Amino acid sequence: MELVQVIGIGASIGTGVSLLPQLVKLVKEKRAEDLSLVMMAVLLTGLALWIVYGILKNDAIIIVSNGVSLILNISIIFLSIYYRSRPDPR
Repeated sequence: MELVQVIGIGASIGTGVSLLPQLVKLVKEKRAEDLSLVMMAVLLTGLALWIVYGILKNDAIIIVSNGVSLILNISIIFLSIYYRSRPDPR
């Protein structure tokens, strides 16, 4: 495995894992008022474009890593909308 691939895999893991703390916090607290849906929508768009780029470049690292991030991002957006539509449990 070349150094470029190792760096790409490391960057992929870091990018994908970066969304996990937000998702965990959202699930634990069941509140989403502090989360910017606009920022999440912009991130969703960027991730989708990265996936298209990875497909065009035939680069599995880009496709898979951004695909995982896209799924996490969609989960965060879905839960944010769901929790905002419910009455506050407090």
